[in-house]
Amino acid sequence: MGLLLLLASTLLCGCIQSGIVANEDTSFKISSVTLTIEPAEEVPRNTNVTLRCQTKVLTSGNLALTRKYTIFKENRIVHTKMTESSDDVLYLLPEARVSNNGKYVCQLTIEGETLSSQPKKLKVMGLSKPTLHLNRTYLTEGDMVTATCLAPGETGVFGFYFYDDSVELGDVQTDSNRAQSTLHFTTLGLHRLHCFYTVDNMPVDVKSEESNEVIVTVRGLSIKPVLEISPENNVYEGDPLNISCRVETSGLNSENIEVYLSQDGNSRWLSMGKTNTKHRMTATGPQLTFECMMTMEHLKKSERRNVTVIELFSAPVLTMSPAEVFEDEPMTLTCRSEKVASEKLNRAELSYYLSSNQSFASNGSGVFKVKALKTDHTCIAQARGIRKTSKALKVHPKVAVSVPKISLQNKPILEQPFHVLCQSAVGSFPITYILYSNATKLKETVVHLPNQTALFTVVIYNAKELGSYKCEARNGGKRMQSEELVISAIVPLSRPTLTVLPDLSDISEGDQLNLICAVNGTPPVTFRWYREGDKHPLRITTSAETFKDYEVAVVSKQHSGLYYCEAENRASIMVRSNPVDIDVRMALWKKAMIGGIVFLFILLVVTAGCVLHYKSKRGKRERAPELSVKPSSPKSDDSLTVTLTHGTEVYKSASVRVNRSAVSVWTERKPEADNEEDHSTVSNEPDVEYTEVVHPRSAEAARAPLRRGTDTVYSELQNSTHGPPEGHDYGSVEYAELNGEQPETGQNHSDPNRNVRAPGTKTFQLLTTNTKQFNSSDGDWT
Repeated sequence: MGLLLLLASTLLCGCIQSGIVANEDTSFKISSVTLTIEPAEEVPRNTNVTLRCQTKVLTSGNLALTRKYTIFKENRIVHTKMTESSDDVLYLLPEARVSNNGKYVCQLTIEGETLSSQPKKLKVMGLSKPTLHLNRTYLTEGDMVTATCLAPGETGVFGFYFYDDSVELGDVQTDSNRAQSTLHFTTLGLHRLHCFYTVDNMPVDVKSEESNEVIVTVRGLSIKPVLEISPENNVYEGDPLNISCRVETSGLNSENIEVYLSQDGNSRWLSMGKTNTKHRMTATGPQLTFECMMTMEHLKKSERRNVTVIELFSAPVLTMSPAEVFEDEPMTLTCRSEKVASEKLNRAELSYYLSSNQSFASNGSGVFKVKALKTDHTCIAQARGIRKTSKALKVHPKVAVSVPKISLQNKPILEQPFHVLCQSAVGSFPITYILYSNATKLKETVVHLPNQTALFTVVIYNAKELGSYKCEARNGGKRMQSEELVISAIVPLSRPTLTVLPDLSDISEGDQLNLICAVNGTPPVTFRWYREGDKHPLRITTSAETFKDYEVAVVSKQHSGLYYCEAENRASIMVRSNPVDIDVRMALWKKAMIGGIVFLFILLVVTAGCVLHYKSKRGKRERAPELSVKPSSPKSDDSLTVTLTHGTEVYKSASVRVNRSAVSVWTERKPEADNEEDHSTVSNEPDVEYTEVVHPRSAEAARAPLRRGTDTVYSELQNSTHGPPEGHDYGSVEYAELNGEQPETGQNHSDPNRNVRAPGTKTFQLLTTNTKQFNSSDGDWT
């Protein structure tokens, strides 16, 4: 418990010390930071400028916030302030100067959250005019003067520059508005001095106007250096030269005087001393320049002189002969100086040396016999201590051509140009290549560069011609000939012909089929057989012959169609034959079988017709006594029925289908005992019955004109198409002939069943009955 109280008190104290009050919300948000320049962003020099930083902070609590304001100028901090007040922060620039120019930004930071204003640019116009002051204006040669340049009232980082007319004498970089520089003058007379300054103002400096002008007078001293050279004229290479450097003081104190003798082109002086010095050397051409310089405190004076040196002999020139030579062959190198000062030097005094892998001395002629090697040679000519070296001679001996190789660059196709390449692996350029055909020169070409080739264009016009070609390579006196190349032209293929075996009119199922594709041209030939409609060839083969066949061992009707072949040889020209239409006929045994079937069918049809005709005639004779005579009135129930039953063939030949469930009758035939003999034989086919009905004349009809005749009505009944395909439950078909006298056309009768026909015609009516069978198992009729 005590530990918990101690921990709570510690946390409470820490909260109070850090300025956090319990149960108080201290959240905030910096809304905006704005920087303004007063009175304006562009002001003249000496204006009091104020930079005002205004902020807006949103907070939900009453706790004071510690605010840090930072003002930047060109990303450099120029002002910082910590405050808990929300008042504007001011940064003052009293009497603003050009050094205050730049971009300013105000930044506010609260508890790690920071927001910056948009940059504002201040421009202060105008710089004060600088003033120049010298500690003395009258000088003696060698004296120094102190110059002071002042930028009144300016601040910042300065660069001061001192000028003698347009010649800069010196410059000083400082952060003070005052600069001093010690100046000295190298020439006598009047000097007009002025200065100006610049203020470092990022990103460019601002330059002031020029200061006042101060005139300085420099007087000379009676002291000078003297340079003497002997001999001074007609100096030849190798002649000794005596040079002297001294000072004429005219009675002045010479304790602080020093002299230096130097030569142009030499970084070290030749000699030095107090008031005088001397030097001896051998003259070398073509010209020498010497300088004698004296120094005394800040005073420097010098004298320069040139010496022209006559050439004793010219630099040697190294030549070779012959101009072209092959490796390891002997050649001559000659080293010779073309010009010699004969009045001073005998040519025999010259000595020559050859510098290469070995050195060779000569007796003055400068001629060297060497072996031709790929190297650089130089020679040296020497006399009276003078040595001169020639320019390097680069010797590149020629390499003899190797045996050229002759080859074909493309296919030699008859009457088309092809190329023959001739090339040597080794040989110096230029190389001349010559192409021969059967010992006859055809063409010639010269190759000058390694990337060039000797390519000859050739055409063969005769297919029987066998060309024998050779090429020859030459460079200089070297000749090499290639091996013989025998070329035969490739004859392009003619249009192929497609031959079919057996003959097109004699192709039947089961035969062997051969499609022979033949062309004229140079083998080997690649043959392809196609059937129109197929994307891929039936067969592809390459043959050394100009013909080839595609065999189908056993053909069928599926092999019928259009066939063609394509051929191609090394000429790469594809040729195609005309298409051939192949029609595979039916096999002979199939034709015989079909003929037999047709003959049997016709025979069966004829036989069935005869049987039906015979039965029909016989049935009419047998059924004639069974006539059903009905009165002409439909109300009479008396009738005499004669039933004639025919066989199945008649039913089939009639081809009349009637639904067994539909019954259209005038009379319903009932089984009678007298007909049992006729129905002793049950047929599987429906019976066709003929019923002749004799209509008696009525009393009413007696008054009308009557005609005798017999009207026969045929009625046919058949099983429904929805019934079972087999069985004995067939309806019977009855043909009823109605005999009676019919009234003349146009008379009305009340009997709706009476048919009115024209004289001499018979009427047949369809009578449909159902044949029922007794089922002994359930005692019911079906």
